[in-house]
Amino acid sequence: MKTTSKRTPPSGERAARKRAAIVRAARKEFLRQGFGVGMDQIAAEANVSKVTVYNHFSGKEELFIEVVGDALEEALGESMRTMVERLGGVDDIRDVLTATARDWVKGIGRPEVLALRALIAAEARRFPELGRAWREQGPDRFAEPLSAALAARDDLDIPDMGLAVVQFYALVLYPHIVHSAYGDRLDEDLAERLITTGVDMFLTYYRA
Repeated sequence: MKTTSKRTPPSGERAARKRAAIVRAARKEFLRQGFGVGMDQIAAEANVSKVTVYNHFSGKEELFIEVVGDALEEALGESMRTMVERLGGVDDIRDVLTATARDWVKGIGRPEVLALRALIAAEARRFPELGRAWREQGPDRFAEPLSAALAARDDLDIPDMGLAVVQFYALVLYPHIVHSAYGDRLDEDLAERLITTGVDMFLTYYRA
């Protein structure tokens, strides 16, 4: 009987450098040529062999998920960790959520993040896995620590945390995503008012 073994990506410092180079090259080539770019072109841009790429990633979908996760980590990861730490302390919740929302708006406004999201929107019909990658590495990934941080607060009463997280995103973040889809950006004054009033609306509704 034929057996299959689970692929184990290379480890170690040298392998980590190669993996990072592949992800950087993949981001560049995905944005330049779309999801149809060949793995051989990504390998050439990373200055590694195609075999090396496949040693690290089982295929283009896994590589794209890594690219999306890497870009969103750069844009939003630090602000999420700071938010969780501050919500777990004694900081005023309004100040924490307002600062977090400002960081998120700034993060999703990065050119590479906007470009990746535009690529996903353009290719989602042919490659629905791209949309799943965005949700898993973006909204879904950051919903868990946000939910945990909000649930730990005794000054909030949130019976449906999943709904509350979507509402928070909708108030402070989604308007910017919608406008960016049309190549537009909200002016700074409107963006700030959306954040501050959005946080106030959220807390007014869920304050214990």
